[in-house]
Amino acid sequence: MTQWTSAVGAAQLARLLNSQQERPAGPGTRRPPAYRALADGIRLLVLEGRVPVAARLPAERELALSLSVSRTTVAAAYEALRAEGFLESRRGAGSWTAVPAGNPLPARGLEPLPPEALGSVIDLGCAALPAPEPWLTRAVQGALEELPPYAHTHGDYPAGLPALRQTLADRYTARGIPTMPEQIMVTTGAMGAIDAICHLFAGRGERIAVESPSYANILQLMREAGARLVPVAMAEGLRGWDMDRWRQVLRDSAPRLAYVVADFHNPTGALADEDQRRQLVDAARSAGTVLVVDETMSELHLDEGLALPRPVCGFDPGGSTVVTVGSASKAFWAGMRIGWVRAAPDVIRSLVAARAYADLGTPVLEQLAVNWLLSTGGWEQAVEMRRDQARENRDALVTALRRELPGWEFDVPSGGLTLWVRTGGLSGSRLAEVGERVGVRVPSGPRFGVDGAFEGYVRLPFTVGGAVADEAATRLAAAARLVETGANGGTETPRTFVA
Repeated sequence: MTQWTSAVGAAQLARLLNSQQERPAGPGTRRPPAYRALADGIRLLVLEGRVPVAARLPAERELALSLSVSRTTVAAAYEALRAEGFLESRRGAGSWTAVPAGNPLPARGLEPLPPEALGSVIDLGCAALPAPEPWLTRAVQGALEELPPYAHTHGDYPAGLPALRQTLADRYTARGIPTMPEQIMVTTGAMGAIDAICHLFAGRGERIAVESPSYANILQLMREAGARLVPVAMAEGLRGWDMDRWRQVLRDSAPRLAYVVADFHNPTGALADEDQRRQLVDAARSAGTVLVVDETMSELHLDEGLALPRPVCGFDPGGSTVVTVGSASKAFWAGMRIGWVRAAPDVIRSLVAARAYADLGTPVLEQLAVNWLLSTGGWEQAVEMRRDQARENRDALVTALRRELPGWEFDVPSGGLTLWVRTGGLSGSRLAEVGERVGVRVPSGPRFGVDGAFEGYVRLPFTVGGAVADEAATRLAAAARLVETGANGGTETPRTFVA
């Protein structure tokens, strides 16, 4: 990293440092020098993702005033962080956060476990559930009945089948967002939608602001497209979006795109309230940033009586600032690779024109199946089944984790498919590595961060329940004991991610 992409003010950094829970010292333990405590505090904020990597830190004098310490203390702490690889500096450019070169970053997202391995390994890697039957079979049968007229055409519909575009537009209109079919493009899953948006708006080297943490596969897609990711730290717990940070990043970095999951955020499960959504749209509009909103989890609300906020695009009905992405993959089935984009008509036309050089269009039969579901009421019944299953799985997993791993911390989200778990100081990467050996597969926190943050976390989806959830927690506890004791087949390993 040779350049900072965001900044942390002195007052903000002081507030974050003061919010850290101080660990009690053991008997006879001496308190570290002030500079060492400050360096450790900043390092922990970076590792937990509360201060992004490549964030410019305040000048020594400014931070000293905010913390009521000497400038010498701050200078010594910065020097210690530079020596450890957590800070880089350049004359005239200041100092910005980093991660040590010896800490390899995850290169990709987590691929699905091969079906043949499912009997021996509990897969908590992918946040996806089996198909809700009998609705998948009925949808395919309904699609086959509708197929003959389309079979007499060329079968290429770059914008999507007109019938499905109309149905999706009508659903947005029913949610209070007047929408025309010309504002809809059907894609091959949400990944296909976001890939097309990135190629249209953000060429190689362009900045894209992303939540920190964020969805691993989207982060990797953007990296491979050559984007410069600008992380924006989430607020603690399920409070979600820190609007002061978002306004600062959008103003100072002027990213071409910003990507957010406002509905049951992946991985934290947070739900943005209406005020956060309004402020986010206003900040993006002021900065000239296109706001890409991922709604793939929006229908997976699990708690009874939960009041859902308006869609983010409701604060930008014309679609000039907000581009919305939806999908059948999370709410229905990951094997149904149907996604869509809602945006202004001119944006849709540009996306469709660019698609001629990519995949030409989305499979007709699957589009007909989704249209059958949405048009007959089958979608609502299938999604209700999905909510019931996810709710039961969530509650079973939460109970098992609290019993087997009481030192692990998490907030229980009101929807979505994932728990974001702080692992009591243990390395998430080591837990993922050791977990596979004891028969449970989990993605480590750094997969969901930019440049190595979140080493002390893992993401656990609600994909198993009952006795399997109990066994998953038992195996995770076994992996945690092995990491804690440094057991690695005879090789000593560090106990925690914090030295």
